Amino acid sequence: MGTSHSEAAARPHGSAPRRRGPVLERAILEAALEQLGTVGWNGLTMEGVAVGAQTGKAAVYRRWSSKEDLVADALRTGLPALDEAPDHGGVREDLYQLCRRVRAAMYSKPGYALRAVLHECDSEASERFQELILTGVIEPSQRLLRAVVERGIARGEVREDAAHEAVYDVMPAMMMYRSKVCGSEWSDAEIAEMIDLVMVPLLRR
Repeated sequence: MGTSHSEAAARPHGSAPRRRGPVLERAILEAALEQLGTVGWNGLTMEGVAVGAQTGKAAVYRRWSSKEDLVADALRTGLPALDEAPDHGGVREDLYQLCRRVRAAMYSKPGYALRAVLHECDSEASERFQELILTGVIEPSQRLLRAVVERGIARGEVREDAAHEAVYDVMPAMMMYRSKVCGSEWSDAEIAEMIDLVMVPLLRR
């Protein structure tokens, strides 16, 4: 049912329509990500998120009892899905495209927010968000890497004993080290260099 003329007239000019349920929750989660991107973990407050979502503080606290819970949900629902391994006909190109996809997830708004949280929050909270990056970025990227390697083995491009957990750790570990420890991004040229100098020699027959 649409908004009646009387309801529209009663609403202050320029105010947002009242939102409920999933629509309001999405607005709150988006506002939390926005806050993380502008003021960081230490500056984020439930009040600030409520203002950003154009709702009351009580609406936020009814759904999340702490900013840790709110941020965890915002990151969990916002991180881009890594759900399909690239297939471009060769292991080198597949690895290159997979790295670019992982980089996009790491430098998306939720990915940037997650890295900001890891740099700022205390050790107890950091452990909780480390789990998020493990399940939201590292494990999915390893699963897709496994699919690329197994496809390469089937094509005869990759040696059979390369299908090993230690091998699957290399690419995500290098990307996370550059991001979290060095604080720098991976350019397309640097991704290609890593593939050619590290991953292809590691995998080839």
